[in-house]
Amino acid sequence: MASLFAPCRYALCTLLLALAMMGGAAPVWADSRIKDIADFEGVRDNMLVGYGLVVGLNGTGDASDMAFTQQSMIAMLERLGVNTRDLTDKLKAKNVAAVMVTAKLPGFTRQGSRIDVQVSAMGDSKSLSGGTLLVTPLLGADGEIYAVAQGSVASGFTASGAAASVTKNIPTSGRVANGAIVEREINFDMGKMERVRISLRNPDLTTSRRVAEAVNSFLGQAAARSTDPTTIEVGVPPAYKGNVVGLLTDIEGLRVQPDQQARVLIDEQNGVIVMGQNVRIDPVAIAQGNLTIRITETPQVSQPSPFSSVGTTTTVNRTDIQVDEGADKKLTELKTGVTMQDLIKGLNELGVGPRDMIAILQAIKAAGALQADIEVM
Repeated sequence: MASLFAPCRYALCTLLLALAMMGGAAPVWADSRIKDIADFEGVRDNMLVGYGLVVGLNGTGDASDMAFTQQSMIAMLERLGVNTRDLTDKLKAKNVAAVMVTAKLPGFTRQGSRIDVQVSAMGDSKSLSGGTLLVTPLLGADGEIYAVAQGSVASGFTASGAAASVTKNIPTSGRVANGAIVEREINFDMGKMERVRISLRNPDLTTSRRVAEAVNSFLGQAAARSTDPTTIEVGVPPAYKGNVVGLLTDIEGLRVQPDQQARVLIDEQNGVIVMGQNVRIDPVAIAQGNLTIRITETPQVSQPSPFSSVGTTTTVNRTDIQVDEGADKKLTELKTGVTMQDLIKGLNELGVGPRDMIAILQAIKAAGALQADIEVM
C-alpha cells in the first residue's frame, strides 16, 4: 500500500517563503493608487440580460420536445407575419437553440455604442458553433431595454469519430463581439455633484482613514472624512465646482499604503495556503510524524531440477512489509514573535506537506497560538 502522505513540500513552501521574505518592512513601492483599491460613486457597470434564439445550427439545436424553444419559434414567426397555426406539430428545432444573453453595460456608455455579449444555451443543445443570434432585447434590473443584440456566435466545437472525440472550450456557450448596440443611456450627471463617495474594495478602518488623510493633504483642507470601513466622503472644493471629473482624476492617482487583517486562507481541496504578512505565532511546540506502511509482493517460481522424475512447478509467495513511524521527526519549538517566515521554515524542517500543514495550522489556531483568522475556502 502506497503512502497516504506523499511529500510535496518544496513547491508550496518555496512560494510561501518567497512571500514571507517580501512581507517584511513595507517598502515605498508597496503603496497603491487609490484607483486600484477603491471605486467611485456612479462609476460602475450595469448587468443586462435577455432571452433569444440562435439559428443556423448544424443539427445541434434543441430537441423537438423542448417546449419553450418551440413556443419562441412560433412567436418569432408570428411577429414576422408567418402563419404557424397549421405548422405547430411540424416545427423542428434541431437547428435552433434557446439561449440566455448577458452583457455588462459600462457606466456612461452613450447611445449607439457597441458592447460584447455572452450567449449560453438553455435547453439540450449540443453546440452553438456556426449559429447566429437573432435580435434580442437586453433588459436592466428596472425592466427597461438598454441594448439590442444580434450577430454570429463564436464558440467552441466538438469533433468525434467512432472511437474518439475532441472538444475545444465550451460548445454550448459563446460570445458575440460588439454584438449589442446601446439604445438607452443611464442618466448620471457627475458634474453637478456636491459630494462624492469613495468605496474601498477591501473594507478596513485603517485604510479608510489613510485615504481620507491622503485626500485632505492633497487638497490642503479637511474635505474628506472616513464614515465607515468602506466609505470615504469628499466634499467638492470650490476650486473643483463643476469639475468633479478633474477632482476624481487627481484623487485616483494619490498613493496610500493599504492595511490588512492578519488572515490565513486555506483551500483544503487543492492543498493551497496563503498567509498575510501580519500573521504572528505565540510560543508553541509542533511535532509531526506520519505512519507509512509499504507492502511489496514479489512472487517466485519454484520448479524441480531438469530431467527430475519427482516434484512439480509451483509459485512461492514472498511478501515484504516495511513500517515507517516517522521516528526521525523532531519536536520543533516556535518562540515568541514568530513570523510567517519562521513558521514556514520550521514546518519545512519537519518535512511537512501542504495537507499536513493545513491540519497543523488549524491545530495551532485551536490552541490559541495563531494570531490570525483562518478562512477555509
